[in-house]
Amino acid sequence: MGGDPGKVIKNMKGAAQKYLGVGFLLGFFLVLLTYFTVSEQFAITAPNAVRRASPGHAHTSASPITPAVEEKRQQEAPVIEEKPPKAELAPEEKPPNAEQEEAQENPPRVEVEEPHAETEMDQQKPVSDDDDGRRSSSIVGGDDSAPAKKPACDIQGPWASDVCDIDGDVRIHGSAGTVLIAPSIESGGRNPNTQEWRIRPYSRKHQPGIKEVTVRELASAGDAPPCDVRSPVPALVLAMGGLSGNYWHDFSDILIPLYLQAARFDGEVQLVVENIQPWYVGKYRTILRRLSRHDVVDMDKDDRVRCFPGAVVGIRMHKEFSIDPEREPRGHSMPEFTAFLRETFSLPRAAPTRLTAAGGEDEEDERVKPRMMIISRRHPRKLVNVDDVVALARRVGFEVVIGDPPFNVDVGEFAREVNAVDVLVGVHGAGLTNSLFLPTGAVFIQINPYGKMEHIGEVDFGIPAVDMGLKYMAYSAGVEESTLVDTLGRDHPAVRDPESIHRSGWGKVAEFYLGKQDIRLDLQRFEPVLRKAMQLLRE
Repeated sequence: MGGDPGKVIKNMKGAAQKYLGVGFLLGFFLVLLTYFTVSEQFAITAPNAVRRASPGHAHTSASPITPAVEEKRQQEAPVIEEKPPKAELAPEEKPPNAEQEEAQENPPRVEVEEPHAETEMDQQKPVSDDDDGRRSSSIVGGDDSAPAKKPACDIQGPWASDVCDIDGDVRIHGSAGTVLIAPSIESGGRNPNTQEWRIRPYSRKHQPGIKEVTVRELASAGDAPPCDVRSPVPALVLAMGGLSGNYWHDFSDILIPLYLQAARFDGEVQLVVENIQPWYVGKYRTILRRLSRHDVVDMDKDDRVRCFPGAVVGIRMHKEFSIDPEREPRGHSMPEFTAFLRETFSLPRAAPTRLTAAGGEDEEDERVKPRMMIISRRHPRKLVNVDDVVALARRVGFEVVIGDPPFNVDVGEFAREVNAVDVLVGVHGAGLTNSLFLPTGAVFIQINPYGKMEHIGEVDFGIPAVDMGLKYMAYSAGVEESTLVDTLGRDHPAVRDPESIHRSGWGKVAEFYLGKQDIRLDLQRFEPVLRKAMQLLRE
């Protein structure tokens, strides 16, 4: 019955080692299984581990240029309206409605180019909007490892207007208000990090009445709609309307900013215009044709998809009625712009009459009489004693003409009259915009109305005149030279306390000092100004 105790113990020890090895192996697999289970749960719930859908399997959506979809998207997207900066003060007069209908004998002609038929995939990618009514960007099939690229649109803060400068395949559907950017061939025809912007293509970023244009990058070349028309030149998208109709705003808000964007194309660019104004195209047709040798496209009525080899969307103002060479687009100046106008209208004089005197003022050659133009106004701020001012100027030695700039003709006609003079004189107002056509070095005298209007006069005309290379002089009318004394009485706040009117806001300033007064110049005060102007022509 009994056995060898040593042998029994040896057998039990071997069995224990065998079962221990099996248990260790089972435990290892149990730990490994637990690790993978916990890791998978973490991968599912971690915020930075969300799986991205393949671009090729995005949800089916309508074409990005379908008008109905665009209209719905624009209605849903909030639009943030901001008030313009108080520093933006400008001449206030607006033309009568009848004057808005001038120059319609030359309405803009929409270019009809040879249609280009093509077949492309219409599979679309959804683009989400954020809550910013000014700009929204989205990622479609985002790839964190994709190289950074320069944004197509330049967003410069709350007041500077937004501008998009796009190279490559651009497709514009005017009536839908969309500008679509297809991925380049260099990128493999794909853009994993798309963006979208909404741009008001006008120089005053928050100007009411200007519709937004949607600029959208497409995720793949297959998303691009087929071209109905192909253009050989880039597009320049801008808006008319706004404050246009006032001669000063026509240049300050549209023509000067448009020149800044269009000059580099040397005429080889097509203007695509939102809110087109036929009277504006007629009045400034000579300038517009110089900036673009191609027909203007009425964007709002254009239901075709136009394809361009690039585009600029929006125009940007450097400063009121002027150009800053240090701001983008860089390198331009007001003397360059005025030289462009002289060439555009074939204006002959680049410099004023140069006066010389053999032995003093009395010995000056009587045959040389510099010409002075006094801008006439039919509206408030007219010169009541203009005949006396003309007689004074003639006594000083000027040949005098009265300038009466018409609204409803090509601007070039009056430009030739202005270019023929050496001195321009006028009360603050839109008519002084014609200083653009003076020869460089001419004398420009602005008469500021009574009511502490010097700052407004300086911003609107004084600084621009210096930028143009003109010899600028400012004359401020005193209380005795204002007809407000006669119409309101000396005890009225507008006469007695101009500061109180300015504190009341721009509306009251415009009402009294721009809208209710005329000027009766004190000839004794004004004569030294005219003699100084004569002296400046000798320097």
